[in-house]
Amino acid sequence: MLVKLQNDFLEKIARDEPLHETVDFLCRQVEELIPDIACSVLMVDNDLALRHLAGPSIPCSYSDKIDGLLIGEGMGSCGTAAFRSEPVIVTDIETHPFWEPFKSLALPLGYLACWSTPIIVGKRVMGTFAFYYHRKRGPSELEQQIVATCVHLCAIGLERQKRENERYRLAYTDALTGLGNRARFNEVITHQGLLDKPWGLLLLDLDNLKIVNDSLGHQAGDDLIQEVGRRLKKLGQNDMVFRLGGDEFAMIVCGEDCVDLGYHAAYVMESLKTPCICAERTVYPSATLGGASALPGDKTGDVRQKADFALYEAKSRQRGGFLEYSPVTGTQIARRFRIMNQLRDGLQENGIVAVYQPVFDLKTSQLLGLEALCRMRLANGDLLAAAHFKDALRDAQLARDVTRRMLDLVLSDLSRWLCMGLNVGQVAVNIATGDFLDGCVHERILGLLQHHKIPPSHLVIEIIETVYQGHAHDLIRQQVMGLQEQGVKIALDDFGSGPTSLNHLLAMNFDIIKLDRSLLEHAGQETKAAFLAEELIKIARYLGAHVTAEGIERQEQADMLLRMGCDSGQGYYFSKPILADEIENMLWTWQSKQSGSYGTEMKSLQKP
Repeated sequence: MLVKLQNDFLEKIARDEPLHETVDFLCRQVEELIPDIACSVLMVDNDLALRHLAGPSIPCSYSDKIDGLLIGEGMGSCGTAAFRSEPVIVTDIETHPFWEPFKSLALPLGYLACWSTPIIVGKRVMGTFAFYYHRKRGPSELEQQIVATCVHLCAIGLERQKRENERYRLAYTDALTGLGNRARFNEVITHQGLLDKPWGLLLLDLDNLKIVNDSLGHQAGDDLIQEVGRRLKKLGQNDMVFRLGGDEFAMIVCGEDCVDLGYHAAYVMESLKTPCICAERTVYPSATLGGASALPGDKTGDVRQKADFALYEAKSRQRGGFLEYSPVTGTQIARRFRIMNQLRDGLQENGIVAVYQPVFDLKTSQLLGLEALCRMRLANGDLLAAAHFKDALRDAQLARDVTRRMLDLVLSDLSRWLCMGLNVGQVAVNIATGDFLDGCVHERILGLLQHHKIPPSHLVIEIIETVYQGHAHDLIRQQVMGLQEQGVKIALDDFGSGPTSLNHLLAMNFDIIKLDRSLLEHAGQETKAAFLAEELIKIARYLGAHVTAEGIERQEQADMLLRMGCDSGQGYYFSKPILADEIENMLWTWQSKQSGSYGTEMKSLQKP
């Protein structure tokens, strides 16, 4: 009898049938052998609470009431047996003190006695196996043999379940944060699309993990990830927070009638404002979020893709913010992706072209240098100005690839001109925020200079103001200083075009400051723009920087700037941007007009 019971149970285990069904089968077989008992099997969870596993004759009203009770002395027969790690026999529930809190539940069901035996795996109590009697009595010798066999079988089942749970945990849990990992996220979001209630997805990228890793060490980075994971878990719904890997997290949010992603995103960003201690250093967490709500007819893949698009766009616009996907943003993103693909094709097919605009001394009209401007050659041969693909360069990797190609083209041209005896002064190249984010832009630039055998003093790197307006300010400053130490000149481009801050003028020693063309629109008039231009020139000269004005189109603009103390200028009044061959011809013409004296009289863009 017991051999057959054991074999049937083990066969079900071998077939990998669900544990609750297998144990329920065991209880039914035992109840057929002993007609006047009700059999119950409870598990003990990691919080030391009792959880219903099987009990075919136990009413749900009873099992629901005891489910979740903590084990302990006096907590009925099962709670006490689990706490003591030894069997507990109560022959009279009505009078026994262990049952005082629970007899009102048991007696109306006809349960007059209870015998509970702990199920022990290794040294840990994993559950209890109990008989509820309809008479006031204890176990018989046969019942003791049956329970001994059943407890052993349940231990086998629970141990197997424990191993499976551990494998599942390792496969679906992020080891660092304890949150669900990417595999678990994919599993959940597949099911999420089948739910009737509204839901949405928030994706989150930490803004400063790389900086923390590079400056404070990877232990600090791990501490930051763990702290962010803890904060997000508190805000999430029913284990709906996941770490997808690296600095990326996801949160699935649900609602009864609708999902307000902005509301949830605001709470996330607010929770991250509080500083935390990472590797004994204070760190201020920050994140950028993108989100999308599931619309009628949307598949889970559609929602995921929309949230990805929104996060990508949010990171390219301004770190530390939130963007929810909409048809408008979708159109903008699609346009930018199209241009990004065009740029990538241009990089593969040598479609990136450098054109040059001369820079002149406003007082002597002598050529001081060139600014290299990026163009993309279209299939019809036309050149597309950088303004048309500016948004595409928000992608950090693409920006680095384009900058590298531009530097390679420019330094190659410069090397050829110098070998020909053409002194072009200094050539300026623009670089974007994305170039700085990996912390290696100075190494790349210096490596290219060395490769082309160009002295660093011939190169000017132009940076716009917004490069300094972010969390990577210190990282950028270090790279800029690394270039300056080797002789590369640094120019602050488009100065005065936006919410100008003087803080980075004080923090950085710029060699050149370039006034934005918007300050020249009303040349010769006493406008606010003209007043601002004059004051900015004074500030720049006080700081020891050379001042260049961009966008000069008329004589009166050049005259006004000269009176204000501006050093040099560029624009269509002097020359439009032209290709390298045209610049070369122009340089030969200018140099021949100088009767050989051009090279010695050429001024360099040095501080006054």
